[in-house]
This record gives sequence, C-alpha cells and structure tokens, in this order.
Amino acid sequence: MRILINLKKCRGSGECIKVCPHGALHLIDGRAAVDHQRCDLDGLCIPACPHDAIDFVEES
Repeated sequence: MRILINLKKCRGSGECIKVCPHGALHLIDGRAAVDHQRCDLDGLCIPACPHDAIDFVEES
C-alpha cells in the first residue's frame, strides 16, 4: 500500500503537509508530493486534505 496524490484534485493548500509528523509530504510546482521512504502510511494526510486529493492505493 502507498499514499497517492490525485494531482487533478490537489490545489496545493498544504494542509496535508502540516499534519504529517514524518515530513513525507512537500509541494512541487504547487502540488503535494509524497516521499514514500519517509511515509509510514498513518493516513493523517487523507482527512486533512480539503480537496479529497489523497488516498491509499494498492501497489502493483
């Protein structure tokens, strides 16, 4: 499993970045991006996003 940012929905508000205790999220070109090596999949960023742009996805 991993965190996926839907770039079509992301507006770069930064709310997800504020709640991530691991520093796994940052903005690139005004959109959120995930550092999967730092992400522990706690999912705190998912409800923090006001644009519903973050979710868990299965790795293939």
